[in-house]
Amino acid sequence: MNDKLTPRSVFIVSDSTGITAETFSHSVLAQFDEVEFHTVRMPFIDNLEKAEDVVRRIDQVALEAGLKPIVFSTLVNPAIQAVVRQANGLFLDLIGTFVGPIEQSLGLKSSHVIGRAWMPANSQKYQHRIEAINFSLSHDDGQFITQLGEADVILVGVSRCGKTPTSLYLAMQYAIKAANFPLTPDDFERITLPKTLQPHRNKLFGLSIDPDRLSQVRNERRPNSQYATIEQCRYEVNEAERMMRRDGIAWMSTTTKSIEEIATTVIQEVGLIR
Repeated sequence: MNDKLTPRSVFIVSDSTGITAETFSHSVLAQFDEVEFHTVRMPFIDNLEKAEDVVRRIDQVALEAGLKPIVFSTLVNPAIQAVVRQANGLFLDLIGTFVGPIEQSLGLKSSHVIGRAWMPANSQKYQHRIEAINFSLSHDDGQFITQLGEADVILVGVSRCGKTPTSLYLAMQYAIKAANFPLTPDDFERITLPKTLQPHRNKLFGLSIDPDRLSQVRNERRPNSQYATIEQCRYEVNEAERMMRRDGIAWMSTTTKSIEEIATTVIQEVGLIR
């Protein structure tokens, strides 16, 4: 079998959560869509004993597969990193690759503090993020409409177009207070933006979706219902987009977009600098 088509094992090794390394690895490995990657995340490798266990697991996989696993590392401790480097894998150091040149440029040594990428639970930034998460949860699907003035952004669109996951992602990743409000057939019959939203036009951003995809999503929730028919989905999507164009609300289709792409577009379009 051609090596390019052989499944490869990938280890994400970190002395913290491993989320940074995993996110980076996804971006890199996505460039090789002809290869199937099997990923193992190994977080909190913060002592030599754990590092030696990582080496054993990587070596075992290399022996069984006959191929070196790819190892993405955000290990900060030099001693722990030195142990893991002994494993029979392709070691990619995501910290050292950048820290070394920056140390030279600044004329300073880095602190080598573990978990510095994540904010402590007692920090003000962390508290802001928790507040934003609680806000988005309590203002999901048009709840607590009297507090919409506190929102940084209000996502509008038909049911099941991606408003809730986008709101939560904005809160969790950027501490943005994101509310979301559904546009319903009643709103379309009145041919007007809901009165609740009218005072907050400058905070509105619309999400839409391909009707066929919307029907598929709704059928997973309510199979064989009027709510999920393609006719109903086409009607709601067309009317929602017409309303957003008429009222000058910036909007985008979520059909082929990831949550990360949607959130980034919202931040740019609404001017939410974080």
